[in-house]
Amino acid sequence: MPSSGQANSGPSRRDFLRYAAAGAGVVGAGTALTGCAGGAVQKAPVPSGPPQYGGRLRAGVVGGSSKDTLDAHAPVTHPDQARIFQLYDTLLRYDQEYRLQPALAESAESDGSARTWTIRLREGVEFHDGRPLTAEDVLHSLRRITDPADPKNGAEGLGALDRDGMRVLDPRTIRLTLTEPDVTLPEQLAEYANGIVPTDYDPDRPIGTGPFKLDSFEPGQQSVFVRHPGYWEDGLPYADELVIVDFPDDTARINALLGGQVDAIDQVPLGLLRVLEADPNLRLLESETGSWIPFTMRVDRPPFDDVRVRQAFRLVVDRQQMIQQVLGGHGRVGNDLYSPTDPLYAQDIPQRERDVRKARQLLREAGKQNLTVELVTSPVAAGVVEAAQVFAQQAADAGITVQIRRVDTGEFFGDMYLSWDFAQDYWFSRNFLAQAAQGSLPESAYNETHWEHPEFTDLVHRATATTDEDERRELIGRAQRIEWESGGHIIWGFPNQLDAHSVRLVGLEPDRSGIPLNSYGFRHAWLAQ
Repeated sequence: MPSSGQANSGPSRRDFLRYAAAGAGVVGAGTALTGCAGGAVQKAPVPSGPPQYGGRLRAGVVGGSSKDTLDAHAPVTHPDQARIFQLYDTLLRYDQEYRLQPALAESAESDGSARTWTIRLREGVEFHDGRPLTAEDVLHSLRRITDPADPKNGAEGLGALDRDGMRVLDPRTIRLTLTEPDVTLPEQLAEYANGIVPTDYDPDRPIGTGPFKLDSFEPGQQSVFVRHPGYWEDGLPYADELVIVDFPDDTARINALLGGQVDAIDQVPLGLLRVLEADPNLRLLESETGSWIPFTMRVDRPPFDDVRVRQAFRLVVDRQQMIQQVLGGHGRVGNDLYSPTDPLYAQDIPQRERDVRKARQLLREAGKQNLTVELVTSPVAAGVVEAAQVFAQQAADAGITVQIRRVDTGEFFGDMYLSWDFAQDYWFSRNFLAQAAQGSLPESAYNETHWEHPEFTDLVHRATATTDEDERRELIGRAQRIEWESGGHIIWGFPNQLDAHSVRLVGLEPDRSGIPLNSYGFRHAWLAQ
């Protein structure tokens, strides 16, 4: 393994051997590796000129299974997410710099206490069937997301919403009343899983306001969409047709791009990065993000119910080595805290460094010397399985035996999801309070570590209700310190998002959200002739 000082080195020999089988499959597809080790590849020029309309855009997306869904409010896998970005819009959304922008709503304003919010809808928005978007559709969508009998992905983030207190003021204006102040409401309204649907919404026959309409859907296989001619963003989308293809297998996804069966892929495997760089007709799309692929320790079950074991596991990680070995240098070191893009991120917490001696000491104090654990991993995102392999090697130095159990994405997100004792996951960029609401509170839908800390919970709730930014910063800093000291995540780094596309596909840009392919922003993309 390279040392932490080798920040500019390429993939190691171990990296190459680990991907030899997959690489052989790609080379077998007819792509030569000349140019990787020799001179620079002469790249085909990027098409210039105005956007062009028409054509069939094809995207290969990692994952997928028979459990794929079109439900606007229940996406789990990358293909699920890719589909909802085409079918639905949210009231607000993030731009490429992760700044909130209007979308279906032209404004969302608080009364100053963050307890009452007025939402004003954009004029002239149409659903796929031609009906106009109205305030009643927004109320229906919010009630569906927060239905106590069947809460959806965004329910916890909207937990303060008074379902009975929502009011339509006119066809384009909604007033939302909260049971307690919530400064994060605009962020929650921008969550990709909080899309707006009509009052008679049926996820089996989905209607939205998005740039594309559904044509066909084969779970675990592919989805076909056609252009929504009445889309509210002037001139968009450009493509007549969009095909999203599920690819659970990395080699098949890479081969499809190299062979021209798809125009773009997400989640480029780093071991095959040079294979793509060697093709003059392909381009990499790299984005620095706040995304994270943590190890998750379930704090309510042995051995991780002992905070000393959790601290020891965090201390065995050589974070810079993980960045090099797992990400090939395409990422930043983490400090067991999420939300690095949040302006209120606690910069004063010291960086945790590897300390094997201290880790061994903590394990002895906990009576857990020579500990053996099972780590459940799955290729749910680029680098996840590789991180498991490198972690197992690093943990061995502290006398920890990590037995890796690799499962497919369908099993990982199946009945045991959120119940594994020691596993991994992936998260996109979010600010701290929104992320805590999603995964770090007792009531969170995705509390994968089963973390429940009364003081932490109180601080998060108080910060969420605090309109003064300086006071909110102080509360968030205290909460982050608690999670840094005793939480259940190992957040070793923030990977850059690496996607790839044909040089003919124009319009995709780097995106700090961490959501692949410019937040699956195919509405902006066109195929040059």
